[in-house]
Amino acid sequence: MTKAAHRDLIRIILGCSLLLGTSAAFAANSDPDWKEFLVPEFGTRVQYPAGIFSVLLGTSEVGTGQRLSTPDERASLTIYARANEAGETPASYLRKNLRMPDATIQYRRITPSFFAISAEHAGMIYYSRCNFGGLRGAAVHCFDLAYPQAEKRAWDAIVTRISLSLRPLRG
Repeated sequence: MTKAAHRDLIRIILGCSLLLGTSAAFAANSDPDWKEFLVPEFGTRVQYPAGIFSVLLGTSEVGTGQRLSTPDERASLTIYARANEAGETPASYLRKNLRMPDATIQYRRITPSFFAISAEHAGMIYYSRCNFGGLRGAAVHCFDLAYPQAEKRAWDAIVTRISLSLRPLRG
């Protein structure tokens, strides 16, 4: 093996080790401790990994809710709800409130009852989902999640569980 080929092989091995180390460190250092987060004023509930998002950053900048982060601040989660007095649909709400260039969105799903979008920027993945009630004045139930792009695989199951658990409270 040539010296250059040997050096390239070492770089590949080190690169793979770093990527695996990031995911392994994430998994080993985080007990998900799933809890239910409620916004009773709007009838919102969602499951979130309280063992991962253990730092309370304060109230949501939008609607009524909370901002949370990991202890090392590498990821953040905002859960909130707001009244839908204008009777917005998921599509019209997204058009009105999207804060990033449309071209940066890699994933977009819009249905009559919710939207979910995901974008990658500056080494981070941003995921947002909002569920809509069917009546004018009903609440919009949302969460926004940001996490390192390098840890995508480690976060996939967490994003899915949070997303599927977002719903209105049942009487």
